[in-house]
Amino acid sequence: MDTPLSTIAVVGLGTMGTGIADVLTRAGREVIGIDIDENAAAQAVAALEASTARAVARERITEEERQDVLARFRTFSDLRAAAEADLVIEVVPESYETKQEVFRALDGIVRPGTILATGTNALSVTRLAADSAHPERVLGLHFFTPVQAMKLVEVVSSVLTDPRHVEAVTRLAQELGKEPVAVGDRPGFVADGLLFGYLNQAAAMYEAKYASREDIDAAMRLGCGLPMGPLALLDLIGIDTARTVLEAMYASSQDRLHAPAPILGQLSEAGLTGRKSGRGFYTYEAPGSATVVRDALTPLDAAATAGGREVRSVGVAGSGTMASGIAEVFAKAGYEVVLAARSQEKADTAKARIAKNLARSVDKGRMTGEARDETLARIVPAGSLDAFAEVDLAVEAVAEDLEIKQELFARLDKICKPGAVLATTTSSLPVVACARATSRPQDVIGMHFFNPAPAMKLVEIVRTVLTADDVHATVREVTAKIRKHGVDCGDRAGFIVNALLFPYLNNAIKMVQEHYASLDDIDAAMKLGGGYPMGPFELLDVVGLDVSLAIEKVLHREFRDPGLAPAPLLEHLVAAGCLGRKTGRGFREYARR
Repeated sequence: MDTPLSTIAVVGLGTMGTGIADVLTRAGREVIGIDIDENAAAQAVAALEASTARAVARERITEEERQDVLARFRTFSDLRAAAEADLVIEVVPESYETKQEVFRALDGIVRPGTILATGTNALSVTRLAADSAHPERVLGLHFFTPVQAMKLVEVVSSVLTDPRHVEAVTRLAQELGKEPVAVGDRPGFVADGLLFGYLNQAAAMYEAKYASREDIDAAMRLGCGLPMGPLALLDLIGIDTARTVLEAMYASSQDRLHAPAPILGQLSEAGLTGRKSGRGFYTYEAPGSATVVRDALTPLDAAATAGGREVRSVGVAGSGTMASGIAEVFAKAGYEVVLAARSQEKADTAKARIAKNLARSVDKGRMTGEARDETLARIVPAGSLDAFAEVDLAVEAVAEDLEIKQELFARLDKICKPGAVLATTTSSLPVVACARATSRPQDVIGMHFFNPAPAMKLVEIVRTVLTADDVHATVREVTAKIRKHGVDCGDRAGFIVNALLFPYLNNAIKMVQEHYASLDDIDAAMKLGGGYPMGPFELLDVVGLDVSLAIEKVLHREFRDPGLAPAPLLEHLVAAGCLGRKTGRGFREYARR
């Protein structure tokens, strides 16, 4: 198609439709906004007026340009207004009946050469196209919210779609400053196919009262670098929309991970659909507002909780990167630290690693030379756990092997003074199994730091059924003093972050395994459409495929869900010794250093 898509109709002026109209008008397109609800149309106009006013205030456009943008947006309540459009983008509710009704009506309104695009993120484009009089002109054009900010556009072809129409909308997406990714027709496509399974698991985790909404969201933001937590994102997307998407995905996959968590149905039926209604997982200042307000579920301030035990000195067991990072964190916060390894040489090497890291901080102006010297002076390297005799808190950061950890806790039980808190940094093993290796399981708790410990703000605080209240309070207080964000969770596989992260990574591998999409397209889709700092395959290669496989196996063994079984492709790569960046080859190949 050589004809430019200059006049575009947007059918459905909700959040998504309004965002698409905004982007199109600013790119110089004439936009016909259509919605049977005149209030929705008025709100779309008001939203465009507000966004362009902000752009003028920030000197991104002139007032004259603003008036031109506003003049290019006309709203109507009758679908016949689409008659002059070169392209129609429908973003009406996620229902086959509703969308088919729109497409049937458009068949009798638009010109033969007009392209019809569905904005669905879950329904079959092929099924919608087959019901049209001209299936060859029907395709999917899936934007992401907020449309103005998100770069990804998934261009979805059915087996019936004319390639010229695909080329035309792909070119349009590029002219809008977007990154189009061509995908096949299956529920969820790429980004939502991975995203909604993760969101669903987060909803189920909250419903099971495993962790609070605030802790689940904070864990994924701080532990994975995501722009929003999953429950806040569900509120933004719309809980009713998410439920519809998941139902469509489950109908296709029959994977229990896609079966909508019951709480999504309960909230939807109650009209608590998220930001647009003023209440969902959180409560908002007003319908449509992004401002969260306190409600009955908002946690009490830390000052209102019970106090813990006094901690002045900390022992860190281990000599690897994680152990030295944790020791650095505690020493920076003013604690006296004993860093114990299997030999004095290993302990000295670990302290030297800390000194090197602190030197870099001084070079970059992040700390003074005096602060570095004071921090290093607080760290005493030791070649034996016997040096932990007087510490108030002992933190183990040794190999992720249950027998090794249990043996270490049995020794700590004999060495550490009564009342000392004993913490494990395990990311996947049962904390209670470490606790039972001691005669004081009430003093044992999990403190799961994230790597690199000095930089990552999150600590998952894992209490077992045996952990004493004052031990939990102690670790909460200490976590705040070392300037980390603590989240509470129970003692089950994966805790919060890994339990939500690794099934998502596993599903990405399955997409490649099934030849649905390429590594590059999946990574691009999640970075551009989900705002993820790394694509799933970039992240897998950084974490290590062997580590990832071990965590997947632990999750599958604990939850017994077939959908959590490790993807065979992951097992094959690990068996072949392709473990990621550390071996020079994983899902991608890397230059040897």
